[in-house]
Amino acid sequence: MLERDVIMALRQVYDPEIPVNVYDLGLIYELRIDEDHNVFIQMTLTAPNCPMADYVMEQVKTAVEDVPGVVSVNVELVFEPVWDKSRMSEEALVELGLDED
Repeated sequence: MLERDVIMALRQVYDPEIPVNVYDLGLIYELRIDEDHNVFIQMTLTAPNCPMADYVMEQVKTAVEDVPGVVSVNVELVFEPVWDKSRMSEEALVELGLDED
């Protein structure tokens, strides 16, 4: 399934300041794939003034473009709603030692 492959590609892109991939970090707010296999991604960053914003967005775009079957990729950067750790996967919380257990 194309969506699974796109998610796997997103999991190969890491935030340059936090050793967790952008998907598990919760930076991907929306992922849509239309019937023509065009991918739309709405994402955020952990901080609005991140100096690596262009780099991270380009890494996301390139990783998804490399997925077989993807025709085009559009990445939109948003800051609403504001990102916080509640968006992180359980795996990411454990990796960073932020799990509440």
